[in-house]
Amino acid sequence: MENGAVYNETTEPQAKPPRRPFGCTLRHLRGWRLPTKALQAILSLLAVICEEIVEDCIECGGLYFFEFTSCSAFLLSLLILCVYCTVIYETFGEDKVQRVNFWAMPAIGVWFLLASIVLAATSSGYAVEKAAYVSGFLASGAFSAESIIEYFHSRKQNVGGRSENPGNTQSATENQPLNK
Repeated sequence: MENGAVYNETTEPQAKPPRRPFGCTLRHLRGWRLPTKALQAILSLLAVICEEIVEDCIECGGLYFFEFTSCSAFLLSLLILCVYCTVIYETFGEDKVQRVNFWAMPAIGVWFLLASIVLAATSSGYAVEKAAYVSGFLASGAFSAESIIEYFHSRKQNVGGRSENPGNTQSATENQPLNK
């Protein structure tokens, strides 16, 4: 029993989980979600680039509002994409990430649509401005499309306030916390 000899034969070192390159994974972005998230980021970036190229404007308020909105949408879409692709997803939990995504996407889509309408109304007619608000309309469509798909997906899972799995009830023993 000296030097812990009893425990040496039965104790094995705990296996470390496999390392992911750069800590990134796409397993939470399966199916339609990855192309949609990528499209949102690309179209938002395109809108930012196009509005930054505009040299002159007659009514600049609409351009400034569009600039703020497109930059915010691009950064928020990248942030949410990073949350889905890193260990932050497990840290926050699937429910919280899904809830934030469920409410953020329609809000971004509505603001992007509003900013695109304002830019289209106050545009000086330059081709770059047109490209900016067209990409803004497309980006708001991508944000709205994800919101609509997610809404119908959540409705499909929760029909009439009940889960599709009737055996999964809140009073079931396996759903109760271990420590009370």
